Amino acid sequence: MRIFGLTGGIASGKSLVAARLAEHGAVIVDGDVLSREAVAVGSPGLAAIAAAFGPGVIAADGSLDRAAMGAIVFSDAAARARLNAIVHPEVGRLGDERIAAAAAADPDAVIVYDIPLLAEAGPERRAPFEGVVVVTADLDERVRRMVEHRGMTEQDARARIAAQATDDERLAIATHVIDNSGGIEATLAAVDALWSELAAPRPA
Repeated sequence: MRIFGLTGGIASGKSLVAARLAEHGAVIVDGDVLSREAVAVGSPGLAAIAAAFGPGVIAADGSLDRAAMGAIVFSDAAARARLNAIVHPEVGRLGDERIAAAAAADPDAVIVYDIPLLAEAGPERRAPFEGVVVVTADLDERVRRMVEHRGMTEQDARARIAAQATDDERLAIATHVIDNSGGIEATLAAVDALWSELAAPRPA
């Protein structure tokens, strides 16, 4: 089994890279999906959030009221840290379950763990990975994608990008880089070449 991290800033094209790796046979563990599962209705994570923050953060249908939760943690660093202390371990536990299941199904599996905020996390978060794939794209191109495909204003798009790690911070943890600034075909070709590295037998 080989495990790699995958990360990239918003609108960098990380999903495109993950999808292509999956086509080649990689097992994709999606951190965004795990984050939603960690606070799903009936989950231990949601129960812990309700206990910590009160019934006001639970919607009428029993799900997490993300707007109410966001209003609490947006400007309160202590509350945000309390929320992260609940959610992050749950996400880690679910991720470990996915990895264990993939390894049990195929001891030679290549697992790619898609973590949007990997650069923002500490070194311990990256410790299990043999390498880290960072997807990049020019800043203006990322803004264009967010405006045209997500309906955001340019100001909002730039604010979202500024709230994340910088390109230099992501590149500092990279062992492999995919530049998605150009056309899709060029990016897919780069991912195909990357796959031949990721799927090769582990170096002695």
